[in-house]
Amino acid sequence: MAFCFLFRTGCLIGLPTVMLGADLSPAVEKPSASFVALQIDQAIAEEVFADNLDLAPRTDDITFLRRVWLDVVGDIPTPEDVIAFVFDPAKDKRERLVQELLDDPHYGQNWARYWRDVVFYRALEDRSRIASGAMEADLKDKLNENVGWDRIASEFITAVGDVQENGSTAIAMAQDGRTEETTAEISRVFLGIQIQCAQCHDHPYDRWKREQFHELAAFFPRIAVRNVRGLTKRSFEVYASDFFRRQNRRNKDNRPKAEHMMPDLDRPDAAGTQMQPKFFLTGATLPEGSYDSDRRSQLAEWLTENQWFAIAAVNRLWSELVGEGFYEPVDDIGPDREATSPTAVKILAEGFRESGCDMKWLLKTICQTEAYQRESRPRRGPEETPMVANVPQLLRSDQLFNSLCSALDIDETSLLANTRRRAAGDRRFGPRRRFDEIFGYDPSISRDTVSASISQKLALMNSEQINRYVAAARTNLLADLLRDIEEDEPLVVELYLRCLSREPESGEIELALDYQQEVGDRRQAAEDLLWTLVNSAEFQHRQ
Repeated sequence: MAFCFLFRTGCLIGLPTVMLGADLSPAVEKPSASFVALQIDQAIAEEVFADNLDLAPRTDDITFLRRVWLDVVGDIPTPEDVIAFVFDPAKDKRERLVQELLDDPHYGQNWARYWRDVVFYRALEDRSRIASGAMEADLKDKLNENVGWDRIASEFITAVGDVQENGSTAIAMAQDGRTEETTAEISRVFLGIQIQCAQCHDHPYDRWKREQFHELAAFFPRIAVRNVRGLTKRSFEVYASDFFRRQNRRNKDNRPKAEHMMPDLDRPDAAGTQMQPKFFLTGATLPEGSYDSDRRSQLAEWLTENQWFAIAAVNRLWSELVGEGFYEPVDDIGPDREATSPTAVKILAEGFRESGCDMKWLLKTICQTEAYQRESRPRRGPEETPMVANVPQLLRSDQLFNSLCSALDIDETSLLANTRRRAAGDRRFGPRRRFDEIFGYDPSISRDTVSASISQKLALMNSEQINRYVAAARTNLLADLLRDIEEDEPLVVELYLRCLSREPESGEIELALDYQQEVGDRRQAAEDLLWTLVNSAEFQHRQ
């Protein structure tokens, strides 16, 4: 693919510079990512494709580059990154690129925001968002330090403390410390099993009995959420107690309870049946009256050692990167569900376990599969063959926000400061949070239910802030480009590279130049082109 050279001052052609994150994971001899990727592709070919020969070919370097940038660090590459990658002759450049991005601190930031959305899109009420900042910050550091996913999950299960200081309290805070709701979320997020469907009756589609849900809930009755009032701030605290006054035995508010009682459906006013802590996947039990710390730490150990913990993690990330999971939806799996390729998911889950539940290893392995590197095609119908192609993904709100900032050269720090000056006293989370209110979606839902809405389209088209950066003001990106790039065609190429990470096709160049001739104003034509690119479906999707 021939590229026009950029005529912008300071253009550097070279590999992207990244900051290396410290790897504090235990010394584990990890399986070869490339070997496991090959095994996965072979298993899918044998179990899924059969005689189907309509496989999408491997995608080109340009598409792969933008795809993996968005998937790993949640942003788009610069024009310099695009050119450097395209002209790199090394055969292993894709593998090296993935490793470089995993070493970039933005990897942890991107995936911390993903898991933040997993937790808080199912929150009981908006006030729980007070814990989202701490969760994002803590999880970002742990992911960049390569802390094992089993350890991270254990910390969520056992967490106590101020929700603005300990990010691992996020799940309990999102569910207001309520026993049944916290139980359901722990199972959904870390096991991919929606056992809450058995809360009031035996599960209609799975083997889980009502008693099993309430036995799992018996691990969590002694935690709750309470207000924390200080001289300088107001917050909430997830706390646990093993000491109870007599009058609290039939506690009707949200305070810790000595034991969990399964309600009597025929006698709602009755105390119900006291449940013994019992892990539904194995039948392992704890004695009645066990301390809270013993209950939750033991559950964390049993849960993270179970096969469904690893399967849930690899299935969720496979779905996010390839476009469809081995099980769909990603948070409704289990032994009564049938995987698209049972062997492939088993190989990936076992490799993940052997790696020490290393999320970087998991991402690297998936990115090396042919399933990930195939061209994208529209989401398949129910009768069509799975995984013959990658699937386009509508960008999550943070990915879209980052892409706009990169394409338009917007400094988020300055944007936040300007927003605060214009709206003093606004207690929300700044422009990124308000952007999420419009463009965000629950990443756990099936992607065939996610599509760009009319309100989202109008929000981008009519955004005062975006239009301010699209206009060629004296001190912004477009003004600099108009000044530094004197010829029209290279300017069009630069705008395409900045927004879509590719060079425009000949027809697109011709159309842009014809439009400039029509309007007779180079500045207006450039503004209109830039506005069109950031509002395009191609910009707002990951191919």
